Amino acid sequence: MTQEEARYPGGAPWSVDAIPYHAIEHAAVAGNELLLHIVASASFVEITSDVYTRNLADFFRGDGEVVDWLEHAWESEELQHGRALKRYVETAWPDFDWDGAYAKFLAEFKRFCSVDQLAGTLALEMAARCVVETGTAAFYRALAEVSPEPVLRRLAAAISADEVRHYKHFYRFFLRYREHERPSRVAVARTLWARIGEVDAEDAFYAFKHVYLARNPNAEFRADDYAAFRAQLRPLAARHFPHRMASKMLLKPLGLGAPLGRLAVPAVASASRLFFLT
Repeated sequence: MTQEEARYPGGAPWSVDAIPYHAIEHAAVAGNELLLHIVASASFVEITSDVYTRNLADFFRGDGEVVDWLEHAWESEELQHGRALKRYVETAWPDFDWDGAYAKFLAEFKRFCSVDQLAGTLALEMAARCVVETGTAAFYRALAEVSPEPVLRRLAAAISADEVRHYKHFYRFFLRYREHERPSRVAVARTLWARIGEVDAEDAFYAFKHVYLARNPNAEFRADDYAAFRAQLRPLAARHFPHRMASKMLLKPLGLGAPLGRLAVPAVASASRLFFLT
């Protein structure tokens, strides 16, 4: 057992080398440009987790437990997601210039990712992180369902399980900060809603942009190209996105009682169709 495994039990029980990339069914993904854009864009965002970690660690610098977990558990697992997805892209679509496209994405994206984009208080930022982990956990579960290729289904399911576990850590930290800061339920709800509304955040937009330009080197990228990509995702989201699971995770930081929570889940599930992947 490694030192990290001893300090953070229940860690991700998989590694990049354990994924059977040699067994990828190339016929199932050949020519599937939508799937390439989805997986490559996700790989760009995940493998940039060191940037997110630095921002969060700076924000929570006074809390040794949080910073230790961010820097020694969360970051390494998020980077593993990026490496695993990168290797999948390079194996499934060997003609895609991953390194070249990523370098251009990173150069543009780093100008927009900063600490001042985080929430106003420690508790509210932890609530916001719950939204982010909800979105990624649900996204990868949907990808596992929609993928026509078995290795990608396995990889996406493993990443989704990691993201659910990360959510539990952020939620635990949120409860601790909530006890100290006492934010109102309205303030928490506003934070959750605001972060949900950032579905078109810079990371997803610019990741898609540079995947698109790598596949269309002579094209001039327009915002309409991203809108068209999202339109292609809508029918997939309608059939495969786990809205009920996402809704339960989103509502948890509000601390609603059981009866009210049961009533709220269907409404939030319907509302969530306006955001994640839609």
